[in-house]
Formats: sequence, structure tokens, C-alpha cells
Amino acid sequence: MKSLYTRIVLTFIGVIVASLIIASIASTLLFREPFAHTLENSLLSNGKQIIQTYRSSAGTELIPFMNNVSIISIYAVQLFDASGNPLLEDRSEPVVPGAERIRHVLSGGVTRNIEHEGRYPMVGLPFQVDGQPYALFVMLKGNELWLQSSKEVNTELLTVFLIGSFLVLAAARSIVKPLLRLRDAAGQMAQGHFDMQLRTNRKDEIGQLNTSFNEMAQELAKLDRMRREFVANVSHEIQSPLTSISGFAKALKQKRMSEESRMHYLTIIEEESERLSRISQNLLRLSSLQHDRHPAQPAAFRLDEQLRKVVIALEPQWSGKEITVELDLEPVTVHADEDQLSQVWTNLLGNSIKFTPVHGRVCIRVYAGGRSAVVRITDNGIGIPEDQRTDIFKPFHKVDKARDRAVSGNGLGLSIVKLIVELHEGEIQADEEPGGGSVFTVKLPLRKG
Repeated sequence: MKSLYTRIVLTFIGVIVASLIIASIASTLLFREPFAHTLENSLLSNGKQIIQTYRSSAGTELIPFMNNVSIISIYAVQLFDASGNPLLEDRSEPVVPGAERIRHVLSGGVTRNIEHEGRYPMVGLPFQVDGQPYALFVMLKGNELWLQSSKEVNTELLTVFLIGSFLVLAAARSIVKPLLRLRDAAGQMAQGHFDMQLRTNRKDEIGQLNTSFNEMAQELAKLDRMRREFVANVSHEIQSPLTSISGFAKALKQKRMSEESRMHYLTIIEEESERLSRISQNLLRLSSLQHDRHPAQPAAFRLDEQLRKVVIALEPQWSGKEITVELDLEPVTVHADEDQLSQVWTNLLGNSIKFTPVHGRVCIRVYAGGRSAVVRITDNGIGIPEDQRTDIFKPFHKVDKARDRAVSGNGLGLSIVKLIVELHEGEIQADEEPGGGSVFTVKLPLRKG
């Protein structure tokens, strides 16, 4: 009973058997009484016809006539005299009514609805011959036609049961087979094989289940690939500064080294240590945001003022490259976590400054668009290729790995930005300016504090 196939088969067979039983009971209750009434009327009509035929046959002896009628007719008859004694020979279908009914007929009454006294319905009619009362009882014989029809009905019911059971077996197998394939595929997936794809042309619920399974397998494969890439990237980003630190630390052990070279090596070790620290901090922050360990603490504040403060804080970076920063800040109040959004603007503006050439331009615009606060940060830097505009928000992704080696960064900043924006139920989009450069658009819902 643990098998779904067995349960389906037994359930369907049980339904067939129950349906046959209910149909039999219902037909008996609905048609038994009308059928018995019709049969009794037929018996009464034939009994009267037998009596009429005898009376119209002058000089015919009663008992031989009744015996002949019983032999050639489809009805079994019995004749009782005034004492209640049977006068005809016993046949294969003896007619044996109760003594009370025999007396009732002999006294001139007609009796019917006495099917419980024999195998078949029976009626009794009175008549007189030469002033002597007789009781004629008529009953349908259990002839071959009756038996054959009963046998055919039973055969049909058995055939229905067998064919129905066979069709149930085939239908149950058709239902369970894709589920078995789905079970096996799920077992393979549990062992780490995410390339499972189930083929089906079905459009029903099982087909929809297979489609959902295939989509789940694709997503799991994608997540597994991202996990592997993430581990590889983390290992690479950590290994690079560690290799530098180890190599220059060994170089410092040399006794014959100028003070200038020693300070140069120590500076590199310090920079690589800070780089390693930034990677560690960003990984911790990324994990914290993903697991919601530090939920947002929203409060109402002026978004335009916050962006102005971020621009001032990053003044050494953009002034060092003589970059022109243009501000178009409309007064906009948002209800959000001020510290988290400050990190968003710091990362986005820092990236624009980082990838914008000397004497470049960075534009920051803030305005209220419908129910959202919109922030657009535009630069005329290296731009973002169209095929990478969605991947740049993945951890450790870099737009141009061959070109940005001289640019510090570990590819985690935009991942953190996207998580913070999504935690605030907003959205972020990266595009490329028509004349070159990139533009980041952040939309945050406007709420009253």
C-alpha cells in the first residue's frame, strides 16, 4: 500500500465494485416493484385465458387439460380441489402456495403479490367446474430463456469489471510513470547532478510539474555554478594579496637592501593588507545583508542633502583627477536606513570617479518621479558593455578584467549596493550613455515618515 500505483489501482477497482453494487441495489429498488406488478398482471391475464380456453373446449377433461397446459406453456400451473389437495403432477417448478391462500382462492378471492412463497411471482384465480370450486395457481417457469438472460447479465457485469480493471491498470501506469521518472530525477539531483531535464508533451498538472521541476533544476544548476565561481573568486582575491605579502616579507629578510627599497616593500605589504581587510569586510557585509542579520532602521531624511554630503566626503578623489561634478538635486525626502543608503551612494559615486578619466565629468541628479525617488549618477568613463549590465551586480564581477588591473577593487561593491536597494524595495539599473560612459539609476519608494 506504500506504492501510489497500488493505491490508484485498488481505489479504481473499489470504485468499480462499489458502483456495480450500488447500481444493482438501485435498479432493484427502482424497478423491482413495477416489474413484479407487470408480471403479476401478465400471470392473471394468462390464468384467465387458460380458464376461458378450458370452458370453451366442450367435453375436455379438466386435469388432463391443465397438465397439457403446464407442459406446453411457459407458465407452471397447479390446480387445487375444494379440500386443498393438488390435482396436477409435480413438475420441475412445483407450485406450492400457502394453505391460507388456497382457502382464500377457493372461497372466490383472487390472490397476488405472493412472490416470497416461491422462486418466482405467483397468482391464484378461482373458478368452478360442474359446481365444484377449484383454485388455479399460475407461476412463471424458470425456463432456459430466463436462466440464459440472467447468465448474460452476469457475464456482462463480469466483462465490465475485467475491462474496467484492465483500463485502470493502464491508466494508473500512465499516471504513475512520469511521477516515477520525476522521483528518479529528484534522487539524481539530491546527489548533485543538476543537469536533469525531463521531457514531456503533457499539458496537464503532471506536465506542469515536470516543467516546474526543469525550471528548478536550471535554477539550482545556476546557483551551483555561481557558488563555484564565488568560491573560486574569493580564493583568487584572497590569494593575490597573500602572495604579495609573503613574497615581499621574504624579500625584507635580505640584509643587503637599501632603506628606499625596504620602505617600498613595506608600503606594498601595507597596501595589500588593507586590500585583504577590505575584502574581508565586504564579504562580511554581503553575508550580513543576504541573511538580514542587520535589518534596516528606516527614518525620514533629505535624500538630496545626503548625496551632497557624500560628494563632499569624496572630494579628494574627484578633485585629484580634476573631475567636474555636476549636481541637480531636487528636495526629496525618503523614509529609509540612512547609513545603508549612504554606502550605496558612496559605492556608486566611487565607481564613477574610479572609471572616469582625468578631466572627466560626473553628473548626479535627484528628483521625485511618481511614487519613487530617482537618483541618476552619470559619467563619461569606460562605460558598461550591454551583455554585462546584469552581471555587474554579481559578486567579484568586473567589467573589463584585462583593463582594470590597475584599478583597485574586488567586485563586491555593486553586489552590496543591489542588496541594500532591494532591501528598501527599490530597484537599480545600469545603462550606457549614448556618447560613452555609464549611468546608474536607483529608484526608491516614497513613503511618509
